[in-house]
Amino acid sequence: MKKYMLQSIRLTLVLLVLLSVIYPIIVAIAGSFSKGNGGGGKLTRNSKVIGYTLIGQSFSNPEYFWGRPSAVAYNAAASGGSNKGPSNVNYLKVVSGRIDTLLKYHPYLKKAAIPADMVTASGSGLDPDISVQGAFIQIKRVATYRKLNERIVANLVKENTQKPLFGLFGPSSVNVLKLNLALDEL
Repeated sequence: MKKYMLQSIRLTLVLLVLLSVIYPIIVAIAGSFSKGNGGGGKLTRNSKVIGYTLIGQSFSNPEYFWGRPSAVAYNAAASGGSNKGPSNVNYLKVVSGRIDTLLKYHPYLKKAAIPADMVTASGSGLDPDISVQGAFIQIKRVATYRKLNERIVANLVKENTQKPLFGLFGPSSVNVLKLNLALDEL
């Protein structure tokens, strides 16, 4: 019995050091080599943090491009999806409400033209990007509210479109924060 207790205590101490010290250090080092250096792509202006390019943020004013909805209110500490499927009645009501809001601000759109990413939350709830189609359906609204030519806003969307990794992996996308900052600089 004593033999097994000592083995258990040693194993616990080894795993404690391995999983509480060594593993977090390895993850922190790996994060420092990743996109955004593990800091979420922090953007600063005048020594003040204005946003994170790798974490979605809420934009609800009609003069800005809207991002993908979030099931966690864009709270990076509580990353997660709604875990509700298309057969869930409450989920369908939420999605239907998002569709109604989009159609209210985009009366020129047909329901079928709304991209799924504009009315459904991502798995993390923090997706900073929208599809190119999601950006293009908003051009008319943004241009109208900002009193800009639609062609200027469309060119801004094209300039802020990110191509797939190596031209192969993933779809083209638009980072909403970068696009809205570029709009503010006009």
